[in-house]
Amino acid sequence: MAQQWNDFRRALRKEDREAFDELMNCARMHASASTYAISLDPVESALLSMLLEHEKDLLSLKKRLGDEKNGGEDGNSGGCDAER
Repeated sequence: MAQQWNDFRRALRKEDREAFDELMNCARMHASASTYAISLDPVESALLSMLLEHEKDLLSLKKRLGDEKNGGEDGNSGGCDAER
């Protein structure tokens, strides 16, 4: 799938390529889980993995915002590169 999208990636501006690469890393993080969902198309699996990572980031940001309002900070930076 990543190879199929390579032409699209090359056409992106540098900062967009970096974001695209981050999304691809998100998809790779859950590749093993995708093997259990045999009925899913590989593109669906990749997109679901990307959405999962974004949801985790949103939840982390909401938690940090709540912690900051309460005077504490957990230091979690979020992002697909963050260790989970």
